[in-house]
This record gives sequence, C-alpha cells and structure tokens, in this order.
Amino acid sequence: MSETTSRLLKDMQLFPLRRFADERGWFCEIRRESLVPRPTRQTNVSFSRKGVIRGLHYHERGQDDLFVCLQGMARVVVLDRDAGDVFSLDIGDENPVGVWVPGRHAHGFEALTDVFFCYQVTEEYDSSDPDEQGISWTDPRVKHLWSTQAPNLSPRDLAAS
Repeated sequence: MSETTSRLLKDMQLFPLRRFADERGWFCEIRRESLVPRPTRQTNVSFSRKGVIRGLHYHERGQDDLFVCLQGMARVVVLDRDAGDVFSLDIGDENPVGVWVPGRHAHGFEALTDVFFCYQVTEEYDSSDPDEQGISWTDPRVKHLWSTQAPNLSPRDLAAS
C-alpha cells in the first residue's frame, strides 16, 4: 500500500458497509437516505480495469458524490483545493465502505484491481452545461498517493491541468 492518509477532510463522511454473504453470493445496502447529508438524484456505475485513474474532478455548483466500490479494490483520493489537505483510502472487497465527498473537493479513484464502482450524486448530469472541472492526477499534492505512475486515463483526464 502506498503512503496514504485516512484523516477526513471538511464535510467528508465514511459509511461502513455490511455485506451479508452465503454460498449464493452477497447482499449489501449502499445508501440509506436518512444517513447521507443531502439526497442523491442520480446513480452511475462504471467498470474500470486495473491501472485506470478517473479524476481528479470537482464541481463548482455543489454536486456531492457518494463513492462505493461494488467489486474489486479502488483507491479513493480527495484533495481540499483550498487548504491543500489530502485524503486517501482503499475501498472495496477488503474494506467495504462508502465515501461521501463534497463536490468542492477534487476527487477521483484508481482501480487497484478490475473494479465495478458506483457513484451516487446529488445533481443530475447536464451534458449541455456540465459541472465537471479537472485537476491532473500528477498534481504534486496527490501524485505520491497513486500506486501507478503510468495510469490509463481518459482524454479529458489526460488534458486536466
């Protein structure tokens, strides 16, 4: 495991998840509306191969995210853009936890294995006026937190400064 910090940043929350497993598989509740700070309005699921980094993204109009790794292991990295503080935590099969990330913080994740990842967000995506800003994964405040130095990136994340 790389050097990480698990000290929560302002307004972040962790939600321990319980998996109920038997010979058929498992069941897990990933969100209870009464526990999250704000209602979520859209749910997204992605599949990422090992070595993919998605992010860092932030939202100027206030979208918050609830991250849950449904299968595999992912490293969540969050940057407080104002204070420069960072948070990093490996979540998924070996550490089932949901991570609430206020959208003003830059956030992303690295697929440590192939992963199914769930994002529950407080605003619906508007393709005509997206609220998605980017910071490079190589930003000196977070670069040391990733396990890979040669990630697979989207063109948008590659272009982030």
